[in-house]
Amino acid sequence: MTRNKHSREFKRQIVKEAIETGNKAAVARRYEIAVHMLHRWVKEFEEGKYGETSLETIHGLDSKVLSQENDQLKKLLGEQALEIAILRDLIKKKNPHLLKKWK
Repeated sequence: MTRNKHSREFKRQIVKEAIETGNKAAVARRYEIAVHMLHRWVKEFEEGKYGETSLETIHGLDSKVLSQENDQLKKLLGEQALEIAILRDLIKKKNPHLLKKWK
């Protein structure tokens, strides 16, 4: 086998893809590199060897975390919409002349 030297950018790209997909073996096959090599790159990446990109940046893109945050924001938006509807109903009942301003 011949030895290939890969750039830091290439390694970062591969490591990010492996972490995002969670399937290192498939990523390694796609780029025709050994799985143990990819494991080593991920470990080195987590230790900060490949520059300013940190592991927290990658974990910030975790789909579970994003979906939980999205659910929380949807719930908050629904609560705010309900509050607005209640306040508008109160205004209609107590001050019917203000109803014209809302429409």
